[in-house]
Amino acid sequence: MDNRLREYARTLRMSDIADLYEEVEFENRLQYLTDLFALAIEGRKNRRAERLIKKAGFPNTDTLRGYDFSPVTFPNDVDRQSLTDLQFIEQRENILMVGAVGTGKTRLAISLGVKACLSGRTVKFHRAADLCNALLELYSAGKAGKLIRDIADADLFILDEVGYVPFSKAAAEMLFSVISNSYENQSIITTSNLEFGRWSEIFGDERLTAALIDRLVHHAHILTFAGPSYRLRQALARTDHDEDAILEDVTLTEK
Repeated sequence: MDNRLREYARTLRMSDIADLYEEVEFENRLQYLTDLFALAIEGRKNRRAERLIKKAGFPNTDTLRGYDFSPVTFPNDVDRQSLTDLQFIEQRENILMVGAVGTGKTRLAISLGVKACLSGRTVKFHRAADLCNALLELYSAGKAGKLIRDIADADLFILDEVGYVPFSKAAAEMLFSVISNSYENQSIITTSNLEFGRWSEIFGDERLTAALIDRLVHHAHILTFAGPSYRLRQALARTDHDEDAILEDVTLTEK
């Protein structure tokens, strides 16, 4: 390859052109240049999406492909199509996913976050307990503000597993700061296994809990999840046990 091509491409900040020019079939000059630039743009979008996914902090990169929506009950103001089209992010609305353990809340939240990254949006994913621990540690070093700003700068903030671990007073106040800083500036997806009436059990302070819920519920769509654990169903599918009988026992135990 003529080194001048790579030098010119670098000068124009189009180094990828020098790597792609042989991948495009030539029919005429206009078609060739159009297809070459389209291929370069697509490559840049893919690389940006990969960077956004990596920076988001997802524990995995599940997508919506094959996701089972049967446990999900949608409210009247949103449906499956508008949810997966990410219209709520455009409107800076929140999504609250509430329901039993293992019914697909985290999987759906991650899948929506990954799709947001693929569309060029910035996302931050944190499990509630891990975020509180990080905030407390950084606060003692005078650096919590940076993490709070990083979360607030994202288009979408996913707060996962609220309700699994109770918070100390200091941790609850730090989490409230994050939610307050994000309020009406971005979309938040929150997953929880607890109904709102029990959130004071994990936050400790009823006034703080009420203020936090108020900010999350305002401009929000609440999705409820029901049914037996998806992970339990997967496990049972690999055994010879009577699935229906075991699931009935689990349901009775949860009640």
